[in-house]
Amino acid sequence: MNKKKIIPVILSTMLLITSLTGCGGNDKNIVPESTVKEDSVIESTISESVTESGSDEAVSKTPESPTTETTENISEKDTARTLVIYFSATGTTKGVAEKIASVTGADLYEIVPKETYTDADLNYNDSGTRATREQNDPDARPKFETIDLDIENNYSTVFLGYPIWWGQEPRIMDTFVESYDLSDITVIPFCTSGSSGIGSSGKSLSEKAGSGRWLEGNRFSGTVTEDEIRNWIAGLDI
Repeated sequence: MNKKKIIPVILSTMLLITSLTGCGGNDKNIVPESTVKEDSVIESTISESVTESGSDEAVSKTPESPTTETTENISEKDTARTLVIYFSATGTTKGVAEKIASVTGADLYEIVPKETYTDADLNYNDSGTRATREQNDPDARPKFETIDLDIENNYSTVFLGYPIWWGQEPRIMDTFVESYDLSDITVIPFCTSGSSGIGSSGKSLSEKAGSGRWLEGNRFSGTVTEDEIRNWIAGLDI
Protein backbone atom coordinates (compact mmCIF):
# COMPACT_ATOMS: atom_id res chain seq x y z
CA MET A 1 0.00 0.00 0.00
CA ASN A 2 1.14 3.52 -0.69
CA LYS A 3 2.65 5.11 2.41
CA LYS A 4 0.76 8.35 1.77
CA LYS A 5 -2.53 6.46 2.10
CA ILE A 6 -1.46 4.46 5.20
CA ILE A 7 -0.57 7.51 7.33
CA PRO A 8 -4.04 9.18 7.07
CA VAL A 9 -5.69 5.87 7.94
CA ILE A 10 -3.52 5.45 11.05
CA LEU A 11 -4.20 9.02 12.15
CA SER A 12 -7.92 8.56 11.68
CA THR A 13 -7.87 5.36 13.72
CA MET A 14 -5.95 7.01 16.59
CA LEU A 15 -8.36 9.96 16.65
CA LEU A 16 -11.30 7.57 16.78
CA ILE A 17 -9.81 5.63 19.72
CA THR A 18 -9.03 8.87 21.59
CA SER A 19 -12.58 10.08 21.04
CA LEU A 20 -14.10 6.85 22.36
CA THR A 21 -11.85 6.86 25.41
CA GLY A 22 -12.89 10.41 26.29
CA CYS A 23 -16.57 9.57 25.99
CA GLY A 24 -16.15 6.58 28.30
CA GLY A 25 -14.57 8.76 31.00
CA ASN A 26 -17.39 11.29 30.85
CA ASP A 27 -20.01 8.55 31.34
CA LYS A 28 -18.62 7.78 34.80
CA ASN A 29 -19.54 11.28 36.04
CA ILE A 30 -23.12 11.22 34.78
CA VAL A 31 -25.82 10.09 37.27
CA PRO A 32 -28.88 8.57 35.60
CA GLU A 33 -32.00 10.70 35.93
CA SER A 34 -33.94 7.88 37.55
CA THR A 35 -31.35 7.59 40.35
CA VAL A 36 -31.63 11.30 41.17
CA LYS A 37 -35.37 11.04 41.42
CA GLU A 38 -35.14 8.03 43.77
CA ASP A 39 -32.70 9.86 46.07
CA SER A 40 -35.06 12.84 46.20
CA VAL A 41 -37.95 10.60 47.15
CA ILE A 42 -35.91 8.97 49.96
CA GLU A 43 -34.84 12.35 51.35
CA SER A 44 -38.42 13.60 51.19
CA THR A 45 -39.68 10.50 53.01
CA ILE A 46 -37.08 10.87 55.77
CA SER A 47 -37.95 14.55 56.18
CA GLU A 48 -41.67 13.80 56.45
CA SER A 49 -41.00 11.02 58.98
CA VAL A 50 -38.96 13.35 61.20
CA THR A 51 -41.64 16.03 60.97
CA GLU A 52 -44.41 13.60 61.90
CA SER A 53 -42.37 12.21 64.79
CA GLY A 54 -41.79 15.70 66.13
CA SER A 55 -45.51 16.46 65.84
CA ASP A 56 -46.46 13.32 67.78
CA GLU A 57 -43.98 14.19 70.51
CA ALA A 58 -45.46 17.67 70.83
CA VAL A 59 -48.96 16.25 71.14
CA SER A 60 -47.89 13.77 73.81
CA LYS A 61 -46.51 16.61 75.93
CA THR A 62 -49.79 18.54 75.87
CA PRO A 63 -51.35 18.44 79.41
CA GLU A 64 -54.50 16.37 79.64
CA SER A 65 -57.70 18.14 80.58
CA PRO A 66 -59.34 17.21 83.93
CA THR A 67 -61.35 14.01 83.70
CA THR A 68 -64.98 13.61 84.68
CA GLU A 69 -63.85 11.53 87.65
CA THR A 70 -61.71 14.42 88.95
CA THR A 71 -64.66 16.82 88.65
CA GLU A 72 -66.90 14.39 90.50
CA ASN A 73 -64.34 14.02 93.28
CA ILE A 74 -64.21 17.81 93.71
CA SER A 75 -68.00 17.96 93.93
CA GLU A 76 -68.11 15.13 96.49
CA LYS A 77 -65.51 16.90 98.60
CA ASP A 78 -67.53 20.15 98.63
CA THR A 79 -70.69 18.23 99.60
CA ALA A 80 -68.88 16.49 102.47
CA ARG A 81 -68.36 19.87 104.16
CA THR A 82 -71.79 19.40 105.73
CA LEU A 83 -72.40 16.88 108.50
CA VAL A 84 -75.59 15.58 110.08
CA ILE A 85 -74.74 14.09 113.47
CA TYR A 86 -77.36 12.88 115.91
CA PHE A 87 -78.22 10.92 119.03
CA SER A 88 -81.29 8.70 118.84
CA ALA A 89 -82.45 6.38 121.62
CA THR A 90 -85.62 5.07 119.95
CA GLY A 91 -84.94 5.65 116.24
CA THR A 92 -87.20 8.67 115.72
CA THR A 93 -84.38 11.23 115.55
CA LYS A 94 -82.41 8.86 113.34
CA GLY A 95 -85.19 8.86 110.75
CA VAL A 96 -85.30 12.66 110.61
CA ALA A 97 -81.50 12.88 110.45
CA GLU A 98 -81.45 10.53 107.48
CA LYS A 99 -83.94 12.75 105.64
CA ILE A 100 -81.87 15.87 106.32
CA ALA A 101 -78.76 14.10 105.03
CA SER A 102 -80.67 12.99 101.94
CA VAL A 103 -81.85 16.52 101.17
CA THR A 104 -78.48 18.18 101.78
CA GLY A 105 -76.17 15.43 100.49
CA ALA A 106 -74.34 15.64 103.82
CA ASP A 107 -72.36 13.02 105.72
CA LEU A 108 -74.36 11.18 108.37
CA TYR A 109 -73.06 10.01 111.75
CA GLU A 110 -74.66 8.69 114.93
CA ILE A 111 -73.58 9.53 118.46
CA VAL A 112 -73.62 6.15 120.19
CA PRO A 113 -73.70 6.02 124.01
CA LYS A 114 -71.21 3.69 125.66
CA GLU A 115 -74.11 2.35 127.72
CA THR A 116 -77.20 1.78 125.59
CA TYR A 117 -80.48 3.21 126.85
CA THR A 118 -83.09 0.52 127.46
CA ASP A 119 -86.84 0.98 127.49
CA ALA A 120 -86.70 0.83 131.29
CA ASP A 121 -84.10 3.63 131.30
CA LEU A 122 -86.51 5.83 129.35
CA ASN A 123 -89.57 5.28 131.55
CA TYR A 124 -90.72 8.84 132.11
CA ASN A 125 -93.16 7.78 134.80
CA ASP A 126 -90.44 6.45 137.07
CA SER A 127 -88.37 9.11 138.83
CA GLY A 128 -85.68 6.55 139.56
CA THR A 129 -84.85 5.65 135.96
CA ARG A 130 -81.47 6.34 134.47
CA ALA A 131 -82.66 9.04 132.04
CA THR A 132 -84.62 10.82 134.76
CA ARG A 133 -81.64 10.88 137.08
CA GLU A 134 -79.39 12.25 134.33
CA GLN A 135 -81.82 14.97 133.33
CA ASN A 136 -82.21 16.06 136.93
CA ASP A 137 -78.45 16.35 137.32
CA PRO A 138 -77.04 19.29 135.31
CA ASP A 139 -73.52 17.93 135.80
CA ALA A 140 -74.26 14.47 134.38
CA ARG A 141 -72.13 13.73 131.31
CA PRO A 142 -72.86 10.29 129.83
CA LYS A 143 -70.02 9.00 127.67
CA PHE A 144 -70.29 8.11 123.98
CA GLU A 145 -68.29 5.84 121.71
CA THR A 146 -65.29 7.32 119.89
CA ILE A 147 -66.36 9.36 116.88
CA ASP A 148 -64.15 8.54 113.92
CA LEU A 149 -64.49 11.95 112.27
CA ASP A 150 -62.32 15.06 112.10
CA ILE A 151 -65.27 17.37 112.69
CA GLU A 152 -63.23 20.44 113.55
CA ASN A 153 -61.20 20.44 110.33
CA ASN A 154 -63.44 18.81 107.74
CA TYR A 155 -66.83 20.43 108.21
CA SER A 156 -68.13 23.97 108.03
CA THR A 157 -71.82 23.17 108.67
CA VAL A 158 -73.20 20.71 111.23
CA PHE A 159 -76.83 19.70 111.76
CA LEU A 160 -77.05 18.48 115.35
CA GLY A 161 -79.99 16.21 116.17
CA TYR A 162 -81.41 14.82 119.41
CA PRO A 163 -84.72 13.94 121.12
CA ILE A 164 -86.24 16.18 123.77
CA TRP A 165 -86.18 14.62 127.23
CA TRP A 166 -88.06 16.34 130.04
CA GLY A 167 -88.10 19.55 127.98
CA GLN A 168 -84.31 19.52 127.52
CA GLU A 169 -81.57 18.07 125.35
CA PRO A 170 -80.25 14.71 126.64
CA ARG A 171 -77.14 15.12 128.81
CA ILE A 172 -75.11 13.09 126.34
CA MET A 173 -75.48 16.03 123.94
CA ASP A 174 -73.84 18.27 126.55
CA THR A 175 -70.95 15.79 126.61
CA PHE A 176 -70.67 16.02 122.84
CA VAL A 177 -70.60 19.82 122.42
CA GLU A 178 -68.12 20.19 125.27
CA SER A 179 -65.79 17.72 123.55
CA TYR A 180 -65.22 19.72 120.36
CA ASP A 181 -64.00 23.12 119.28
CA LEU A 182 -66.77 24.29 116.97
CA SER A 183 -65.09 27.54 115.97
CA ASP A 184 -65.74 28.47 112.31
CA ILE A 185 -68.57 25.90 112.18
CA THR A 186 -72.22 26.80 111.66
CA VAL A 187 -74.35 24.60 113.94
CA ILE A 188 -78.06 24.02 113.31
CA PRO A 189 -79.76 22.09 116.13
CA PHE A 190 -82.88 20.04 115.45
CA CYS A 191 -84.90 17.85 117.75
CA THR A 192 -87.75 15.37 117.75
CA SER A 193 -90.57 15.00 120.23
CA GLY A 194 -94.20 14.04 120.41
CA SER A 195 -95.41 17.46 121.52
CA SER A 196 -92.67 19.55 123.15
CA GLY A 197 -90.91 22.23 121.12
CA ILE A 198 -87.17 22.73 120.88
CA GLY A 199 -87.44 25.13 123.82
CA SER A 200 -84.15 26.46 125.17
CA SER A 201 -82.17 23.34 124.27
CA GLY A 202 -80.40 25.04 121.36
CA LYS A 203 -79.34 27.96 123.54
CA SER A 204 -78.25 25.58 126.29
CA LEU A 205 -76.03 23.63 123.89
CA SER A 206 -74.58 26.81 122.44
CA GLU A 207 -73.60 28.07 125.88
CA LYS A 208 -72.03 24.76 126.85
CA ALA A 209 -70.11 24.57 123.56
CA GLY A 210 -68.72 28.09 123.95
CA SER A 211 -67.85 28.19 120.25
CA GLY A 212 -69.45 28.00 116.84
CA ARG A 213 -72.05 30.01 114.95
CA TRP A 214 -75.35 28.68 116.23
CA LEU A 215 -78.57 29.16 114.29
CA GLU A 216 -82.07 28.83 115.67
CA GLY A 217 -83.11 25.20 115.71
CA ASN A 218 -86.34 23.44 114.87
CA ARG A 219 -88.46 20.62 116.21
CA PHE A 220 -89.75 17.84 113.94
CA SER A 221 -92.16 14.99 114.34
CA GLY A 222 -91.14 11.56 113.17
CA THR A 223 -93.45 11.88 110.15
CA VAL A 224 -91.83 15.00 108.67
CA THR A 225 -91.38 14.81 104.89
CA GLU A 226 -88.30 15.65 102.84
CA ASP A 227 -90.20 18.51 101.17
CA GLU A 228 -90.89 20.05 104.58
CA ILE A 229 -87.24 19.68 105.50
CA ARG A 230 -86.20 21.19 102.16
CA ASN A 231 -88.39 24.25 102.80
CA TRP A 232 -86.93 24.64 106.29
CA ILE A 233 -83.35 24.47 105.04
CA ALA A 234 -84.11 26.98 102.27
CA GLY A 235 -84.90 29.55 104.96
CA LEU A 236 -81.65 29.04 106.88
CA ASP A 237 -78.73 31.43 106.66
CA ILE A 238 -76.20 28.88 105.43
